[in-house]
Amino acid sequence: MTEANITVSERAARRIGEILKSEGDGAMLRISVEGGGCSGFQYKFDIERAKADDDLVIARDTAVVLVDPASVPFLTGSEVDFVDDLIGASFRVVNPNATASCGCGTSFSI
Repeated sequence: MTEANITVSERAARRIGEILKSEGDGAMLRISVEGGGCSGFQYKFDIERAKADDDLVIARDTAVVLVDPASVPFLTGSEVDFVDDLIGASFRVVNPNATASCGCGTSFSI
């Protein structure tokens, strides 16, 4: 499954790698899309140790990101980035499929 073209920025890969290192061997970051949030859908980030056979696997440097097949269509063409600004440090998904998003950037609509 590589047609989704979901990318991880260098900053995000570095931060994900730091987080996974502190979680121990075999840790991976799962990004999924769920219904909810103030705009209809929301991004969810979890640490996983098991990969499903149909997961999309995105690897960059020491970062390993998993995306389940139900979330892939919502994330196609997206870039996962890590931003550290005055509001705080967080992962941000730059999603070309989103027609609107909330102020905090964790939920979106299509």
